[in-house]
Amino acid sequence: MDIVFDRVGKRFDQRDALIDLSFSMASGEMAFLTGHSGAGKSTLLRLLLLLDRASAGDVRVNGRPLAKIRESGIAAYRRDFGVVFQDHKLLFDRSVFHNVALPLEIAGFTKRDIDRRVRAALDKVGLLDRERASPEMLSGGEQQRVGIARAVVARPKILIADEPTGNLDPQLSAEIMGLFAAFNSVGVTVIVASHDLALISRMSQRILTLQEGRLITLGNSLRGDS
Repeated sequence: MDIVFDRVGKRFDQRDALIDLSFSMASGEMAFLTGHSGAGKSTLLRLLLLLDRASAGDVRVNGRPLAKIRESGIAAYRRDFGVVFQDHKLLFDRSVFHNVALPLEIAGFTKRDIDRRVRAALDKVGLLDRERASPEMLSGGEQQRVGIARAVVARPKILIADEPTGNLDPQLSAEIMGLFAAFNSVGVTVIVASHDLALISRMSQRILTLQEGRLITLGNSLRGDS
C-alpha cells in the first residue's frame, strides 16, 4: 500500500509538531524515519494510524484520504497495519502463543486459522520452540521478536515500528532490522522510526530525517541529521 503526505501540518495547542511535511512511499517500500527527540517522528506515525488527525494538508493511504475516514471506520482501516513498539507491550499472564494470537482472536479468526498463523509467525521470528513459554522467561531480544510476530500474524500490508531496537544491543538490533527487511522483501510496506544512526547507515533503504517538525533529508543519506 502506498503512502502520501502532502503538505501536512499538526499543531498541538501553541506548538507545531509537523510543518508542511511532504513525502511519498511506494507500495512495498521500506524507509527509516529518524531525527532528534521531539522532531515529530511519533506524531507522523500517529497520523498514519489515525490516533491523531492532521491540522493541515492531506494524508493518503492507497489513494484514500484519511481525513474522510469516520471514527466508525478507523478499526477497519487499522487492520491493514501491524505495529511494533519499543517496550513490547506483551501480556505476562499469557503464553508467547497467546500473545501472538491476540489480534486474531479479536478479529474473530477460527481456532484452526489462529493455530496455523501463529505458528507460522513464530517460525519466521525463530521462536516456534518457545510458544508455551511466558514472555517474562524470554530475553529482551526474544520479547521483541514476539512483538514482531504479533504485528505480522494478521499479514498486514503496512508494518510500523517505533524505536524497536532502543533497548537492544547492536547484534540483536541488527537481527531485528534483518527481520523487518525480510518482511519487506515479500511486499510489506515498512516504516521504522529509530535513533540508531549507526545501524540505519548500514541499511540500504530510504531515510526520512525530521528536525523540529520539518523534513530536512529525504534519500539514502544522513547528511543534515542532528
